[in-house]
Formats: sequence, structure tokens, C-alpha cells
Amino acid sequence: MAQATQEFGDWPLKRLMTEVCGSGHKSADDLTRAQATEAFERILADEPDPTTLGAFWLANRWKRNTPEELGAYVDVMCERVEYAEPDVDPVDCGANYDGKGRTAILGVAAGAVAAAAGTPVVVHSGDRVPTQKQDAYKHVLDELGVHTELTPADSADMVDETGFGFYYQPAFNPAIDDLFDRRDMMGVRSFVNTVETLANPAGASVHLGSFYHLAFAKKVVDTFVESEFHDLDRVLMFQGMEGYDDVRPGYTKVAEWDAHGGDEEDDAGSEGASFDDFEIETAEYGMDLEEDDLAVDDVAVESAEITEEVLAGERDSAFADAVAVNAALRIYAGEDADSIEEGLDAAREVIDDGSAYDVLEAMREF
Repeated sequence: MAQATQEFGDWPLKRLMTEVCGSGHKSADDLTRAQATEAFERILADEPDPTTLGAFWLANRWKRNTPEELGAYVDVMCERVEYAEPDVDPVDCGANYDGKGRTAILGVAAGAVAAAAGTPVVVHSGDRVPTQKQDAYKHVLDELGVHTELTPADSADMVDETGFGFYYQPAFNPAIDDLFDRRDMMGVRSFVNTVETLANPAGASVHLGSFYHLAFAKKVVDTFVESEFHDLDRVLMFQGMEGYDDVRPGYTKVAEWDAHGGDEEDDAGSEGASFDDFEIETAEYGMDLEEDDLAVDDVAVESAEITEEVLAGERDSAFADAVAVNAALRIYAGEDADSIEEGLDAAREVIDDGSAYDVLEAMREF
């Protein structure tokens, strides 16, 4: 094992536990940026004892991480990410990597529709990441016959050639992929589950994500602001099904941050930025949807079948409406529509004229 004080500094994880963050959720202190940076550097170097590492992850979980801590963790990770930027500037879709288990994954279909409408989209995932280890983007794409185990450079080319790109975590973020076994033994989510979704491997200027509670959306925005690596122009987040970047039917809260949209410093943490939230109702778009309507038994297989049929214009059920509204949010996030309603019109047009299915075919041929 490495000599901690010689290689890293003065803050091995055990000392952080005893002196800073390990005293319980009410009395624990937050880490400074320097402490958080050193801690994650140690973790990625496989320096801590496994018991200490698990305790540290759990202590971070119960005390709840600050944006300053998360920003430090993101930057340490990003130093090790292999970035490959396409010529276009896509919307980065950072869904939860540990996947979904009850409802269809709509982001592949929605991304293809958005791409056909002129909004390039990037998605990224691992392969059944802890803790849930359920189906994610990769598994739907595999079922559709799209190559997923690509180098980052190939992923960037895929975006430029098709408008839709998939980045595979083991290829672009091997340092986080190397934590798989330790995260699996931990058994509960840690801050790694949050920061891995913020890797932004295509260097996009727009991030689209999801949240369970609005406070988390604000924390993600502030994490991007605290990050010295990222320089985003725009973040759009909404309450997603199973925490994924698939908008829920019915009532949904949407959070929108624009780096250049305000005149005064606000609680989003950036001077000149704006942070707003608003509600959407799928019924207002003529959609009679409930979450149960989007349930499936085999997430990967049935999501692929739904994607194929919706893009081919062979399915006009609840799934077709759900794909259209998710595509509209991507188009709106990329500022290629002034409203979600305008994005819906664009989405439906490219489904009807076959352009969206052409994107899927191009993805398969890539």
C-alpha cells in the first residue's frame, strides 16, 4: 500500500473520518475542496483500506455532500476522463448509470428523434453499474444492433455522422469503471453514482439530467458551478421515471439553469446566471399518460422493440407520446425550440416523415 502522507498529503481517509466527516449525520463537518480532492485521488489510486473506504462513502452519504465537495470529486474524475469532442455541440444526457428496472428506457428513441430534428444528442452509461445494476442505455442499443463498445473518438464520430452518440464508460472513464467491485461490495449508492453522470465525455455545453427532488437539481447546478473543469452554458433537469432522464407522465417539475440568463447573483451560485423551475402536465399536450402505461417486463428487449416501432411510425400508443415529449425536452434543452410545444411539433414531424427512423438506421450502420 502507498505511503499516504508521502504521496498524497496530510489527509488519509481514516483521518478524515475521525476528524472531519465521520461523527454522524448531525455533527459531521464538510470537507474543504482540498480535502475532497485528496480523498478522491486516494480512492482512484486504490490507496485506502476497503473498510475505511466503505466507511468514508457511507459517511458522505449520511452527511450529504456539498456542491464544493462534489465539484472537487468531479474535477478529480475529469482529469482522468478521455474526452472526445464532436464537431457539433450536442446535448449531454447523463442518466443514472445503474439503470431502470420497471419502465421502458425512452432516451434512445427520444435522442434519435431530437437528432433528426436538428439537435445532436449524446448519451453515456456503463454496463449494469452498482448498486441496482439494471438496464441502461448500452443494453437498449445492444438490443437494437448498435455498436456500443466504442473508443471515445469513435463515439464522437458517431455523433457527427448520425446526430446521436453513445459513450461507453469503461472506454472514456476507466478510473471510475475500476471502482466497480468496491462499489458493488458497498451495497448502497455513493457520491460516485452522482459524479459519474456529470462526466460529459463529449464536452457538451448543455447538460440534461433528472432528479427526485428539486433541491438535488440545484445541487447539480451548483456542482457544475463549483467545478473548475466544466464550463456549461445550460442545464435542464426534470423529475425522471426511476431517477432516469425519461420524463414522468402527468405532473413533472422542470429545473432550468442558464449561465447567461440573469442579471444578479442567485441561489444557483453563479453571478449572471438564472435558475428557474416550472411545471409541465403531459395532459396539456393532449397526452393521456400514466407511469403504469410505460411499464415493461424486460426493460432492454422491450425498450428496443418500442424504439423500433415508434421511430418506424408503427406505434401510436402511450409510448409514442412519451418518446415525443422526451424528444421535445431535448430539442428545447438544445435551444432549437423556444418552447416544449414547439419541440413537440418538431418531434412529431420527423417521426411522421421517417427522418427519425433514418437516424436509427445510421446508428446501426455506423
